[in-house]
Amino acid sequence: MTPGKLAEQSRTPGVSQTDVVVESIRQMIIDGRLRPGDRLPVEKDLAAAFGVSRNPLREGVRALSMMGVLETRQGDGTYVTKLDSSMLLAPLGFVVDLQDGSGTHHLHAVRRILETEAAAAAALRIGSAELDAAAELLRHNEAQLTLDEPNHETVIENDIAFHRIIAEAACNPVLAALIDALGGRTMRDRLRRSISQPGADETAHREHLSILAALTAQDPDRARTRMAAHLFTVEDYLRERSIVSPTTK
Repeated sequence: MTPGKLAEQSRTPGVSQTDVVVESIRQMIIDGRLRPGDRLPVEKDLAAAFGVSRNPLREGVRALSMMGVLETRQGDGTYVTKLDSSMLLAPLGFVVDLQDGSGTHHLHAVRRILETEAAAAAALRIGSAELDAAAELLRHNEAQLTLDEPNHETVIENDIAFHRIIAEAACNPVLAALIDALGGRTMRDRLRRSISQPGADETAHREHLSILAALTAQDPDRARTRMAAHLFTVEDYLRERSIVSPTTK
């Protein structure tokens, strides 16, 4: 978009100058005029090119910084980030955290869809180092589960780390970033189940072992099926809890 069109857009009724800044910088990145690692023009020149004042320009830059698109370096200017998937999708985790309990099982359904395919892809690509790391996490959990009072938070943290290894082994950074973005909300739900449902940790541990066995055998069909079965147990728990809870419908 040319500077003239940008200035015209900034005067369009109903379009805020901040929106113009966000859209204009986005378009510059899409067009290749700004690339990852590039420094933005100085504030005065950019404001003139977009036909906006400096305050909306700063607000637009701040908004894009929160999205992970830009980063401001003190005393050095503003730069386009690497536009890494994990950084750009991180705000999704914030949106997920704001959801109320009534939609939790929907979030887990999305997680199940993503992670079952991640497991299948990982079965074809996972290396010995990743398998060893996953097995070590399960050994730590097994030791915790032999205690009279296991640390549920430690068990769940190892659970999340186990799933993260699988997601990253799928070699799809967008898929891994999406799965990670759902992690905050699902951790709280898994911890609640771990504490309130007797035997839940032991069941999850056995299911993790079966998933690891499928990955070790490089069997994508079994990895997909066992991951799905594992995640359905969590999903079923959440559905049952939403039915009996007086705060959800």
